[in-house]
Amino acid sequence: MKHTVRFLALAAAVLLGACGKGEGARQQADVPLIILDTDIGSSTDDLFAMEMLYHYEREGRCRLLGVVVDRMGEDCAACADVMNTFFRCRDRMGATPEKGGDLPIGLERGGIANPPVWIDYKALPTYTTSEGQLMFERSVSDYSALPDGWRLYRRLLAAQPDHSVSIVSTGFVTALAQLLQSEGDELSPLDGAELVRRKVKCIYLMGGVFGTSVEPDFNFAQGISFAPDFFDLWPPEVDMVFSPMEVGQEIEYEPDSVIADVAWTDIHPVKQVYLTCNCNTGQMMWDPMVVIHAVEGDTAFTLSERGTVTLTPQGGTLFTPTPAGHCRYQKPGPAAWNARMLQKIRAANRQHGNG
Repeated sequence: MKHTVRFLALAAAVLLGACGKGEGARQQADVPLIILDTDIGSSTDDLFAMEMLYHYEREGRCRLLGVVVDRMGEDCAACADVMNTFFRCRDRMGATPEKGGDLPIGLERGGIANPPVWIDYKALPTYTTSEGQLMFERSVSDYSALPDGWRLYRRLLAAQPDHSVSIVSTGFVTALAQLLQSEGDELSPLDGAELVRRKVKCIYLMGGVFGTSVEPDFNFAQGISFAPDFFDLWPPEVDMVFSPMEVGQEIEYEPDSVIADVAWTDIHPVKQVYLTCNCNTGQMMWDPMVVIHAVEGDTAFTLSERGTVTLTPQGGTLFTPTPAGHCRYQKPGPAAWNARMLQKIRAANRQHGNG
């Protein structure tokens, strides 16, 4: 009976598009279509953000269209490939995983040179078992052939209905700036800004400095040669929701708990990162906050009033309230709210062995 339930759950995920036949697969009404933009390869909250998206997708609560890797390097794209292949379209009883390669990956080739690395797990694709076999399968055979991130954006957006796509940005805005600067091509006659205006309904950004914060935003400051174009060219008709650092700052998923929550196996990419690397670095759950918001909606958060956001030369963000503004930002929650958010992340991490 348990095997039957697992098979039906997988079949439902396929029908909902988790293993869809291309970007134009039929989509259940009101289920968010999401493009993830991540700087995977440095902080582990990117891994949990991805894991939550796969979890939501299996539940039929979203459809993931593609992953744009905005941290340069084919090794970073390979980490995304490991995550896609392991978590998508996989039989949880331990059978050989099906390929997750239907989920396209975009590569950043002209982004930020040598940004800081807090937890270096870029060797994840090369981890081996005690028998010397590669621990994790991948779906991409030639990373040099991957499209540029901004090109993947154009392909994915052009194939979707108007005002239907949510972008979840947990890293730098390099590929987004390049998208907005792009001109019409064989994928779409629309330039990048018009393509975003036509196809995107909202972007959820892990970033911003609001309230009592005084430091420049890390993601914007690192890409300060890209961020001004992103802010200048983003269409004001398309909503922006920011998740500043202080929202996830009090949500700590401690390394011992991460490992314990995947007690059912050692062949698990997130667990292996925590077993191999020093992840006791004060890593907080910043990135999952935008994933939760994109899928579960505004009711899960306390939000600012509407307004506009201006970028400072140092990478700070100035919020000006106005009822007609297209920008809002999340506000930190009390301890009970933080605990609920952490439980959502932990549930996704536990799910893959038991659900």
